[in-house]
Amino acid sequence: MKPGANASSALQILGTPLEVTTYDDFISRCQNLVSQPGTHAVEFCNTQIVTMRRHDPKYRELTECIDFFVPDGMPLIWCLNARGAKLKDRVYGPTFMRRCITESQAPLKHYLLGGSEECGQKLREAIYSWNPRANVVGSFHGRCEIDGSLGECDEKIVQEINELAPDFIWIGFGTPKQQAWINRHKASIHHGLLLSVGFAFDVNAGTKKDAPLWMQRIGMTWIYRMVSEPRRLITRYFRYNSLFLFYLLWDGIRGCAFKAMSESE
Repeated sequence: MKPGANASSALQILGTPLEVTTYDDFISRCQNLVSQPGTHAVEFCNTQIVTMRRHDPKYRELTECIDFFVPDGMPLIWCLNARGAKLKDRVYGPTFMRRCITESQAPLKHYLLGGSEECGQKLREAIYSWNPRANVVGSFHGRCEIDGSLGECDEKIVQEINELAPDFIWIGFGTPKQQAWINRHKASIHHGLLLSVGFAFDVNAGTKKDAPLWMQRIGMTWIYRMVSEPRRLITRYFRYNSLFLFYLLWDGIRGCAFKAMSESE
């Protein structure tokens, strides 16, 4: 966690400081953060994110702007519990988004950034079904480039966000575009919490199905998603799941599986 963000408890897994937290705890912390000046960024982190930060120096540098890495995947919870965290559940991005918005009362404001126009419309409908008093003040649904640029809309969207001053800015461009957008624009945004939630847009809008709860509980969400979108995901999951296990094993052999990257390299 960056200095001054908020009280935090984090443990290192392959060089990434993962928050030891729960849904209720982190919602409370987020509501406290948006009552304070400044801008903070949250990454809902699975094994792919942790592995990419370990494996790819450029991606690690790209994500140095993140203030909180929240464990979104069950394998990360198992690793944290091996260090004594005693967590019963992950903080899953789609579920966190639903719960956070449901518990957000006026004057808290939300901005949606990502997904298609269809996804955006359905997501708004879902949000108001969760919380009829939710305050969604603006949105952008369009293409994000790999460098985090929104093309001709880039400056306009940052200006709009600053004018509307939303407290929660939900970002669903997918990895690594959403992280690149945060890296590119965080310093220009005057207030708010930037939440990198990716798949949460499609799940909560109902444009893509999520894994059954029993698969989620045993850490098999990735299998469900891979079967649902094999062309897009099969190579990614096999690559990063294999690398994640390799780095755990390699660091375990050296007795430094859970130390900071600077100590384990």
